[in-house]
Amino acid sequence: MRNPYLLLAFAMMLYAGNLLVGKPVSEEIPPITLTLLRYLIAFIAVLPFGYSEWKKNRALWRKEWKAILSLSISGLVLFNILVYLALNYTTSVNAAIVESSTPVFALLLGFILFNERFTKVQLIGVILSLFGVFSVITKGSLDVILSLSFNPGDIIMLGAMLTWAIYSIFIKQHTWKFPVMGGLLVMCVIAIVILVPLSAIEYNKIASINWSTPVILGLIYLGVFPSLIALMAYNKGVSEIGPSKASIFLNLIPVFTMIGAVLFLGEIITWVQIVGGILVITGVAITNKKVNAKNSVTNDQKIANNG
Repeated sequence: MRNPYLLLAFAMMLYAGNLLVGKPVSEEIPPITLTLLRYLIAFIAVLPFGYSEWKKNRALWRKEWKAILSLSISGLVLFNILVYLALNYTTSVNAAIVESSTPVFALLLGFILFNERFTKVQLIGVILSLFGVFSVITKGSLDVILSLSFNPGDIIMLGAMLTWAIYSIFIKQHTWKFPVMGGLLVMCVIAIVILVPLSAIEYNKIASINWSTPVILGLIYLGVFPSLIALMAYNKGVSEIGPSKASIFLNLIPVFTMIGAVLFLGEIITWVQIVGGILVITGVAITNKKVNAKNSVTNDQKIANNG
């Protein structure tokens, strides 16, 4: 596959698969353990590609240990635990729509913490995206708002989105320092070290896991395809058409998730989800117009670590 546009669409499809495959697998394997197993598999998959970069930059890892630790905790550990936990309560479609608005929340967080400015046009994009997320979470129902009976999975996804926004800030500050594959390898190791003791919390649930063939295959998919194959496809696409054009393809993730959820998970798409998704995607596209060039590395890392 040499066409860069097809490569980028393929990468987005694999990334959407994290939510589609993660939904049934997360119902069988508790979230901390699932995140641990995913990054054990990802470590094995990335090792042949990242070992030489790790070896050449050992002094860099020691010097920048605080940065790489922050990236690992926010982007690999907390984000994925929250996503897989959320999938126990909400649909893959809702999760995808809420997650796709993370660039907007990263922009808002940058404004709050660092007084970063954005234009009036970007403000319109922020409002559109937030309204889209709000409509999805409330199902477009006034009763949900008045009774505060929100789906816990959607609220957890908001927490995941906030975690990713924090991670995006760390990326802007630090990720340019690290080679992509070597950095991902080190982050996997750090995540595994953190997750091993945390998984003890789920000890009782681990014993009851049904290690069926679909669950094992799902784990392999989560560890290999969103973490490595999508990253390689995305990087190749970016090198061919540039980061600004390539970042537009990120908006395909909720679209692919919707299609896959209907075909493979039997989820029913509602008009509220369609309208909310369109609003979120439109808002993100507007806000990204001014920040695509300087955030191209963020998009690379998003494909590497997400889902």
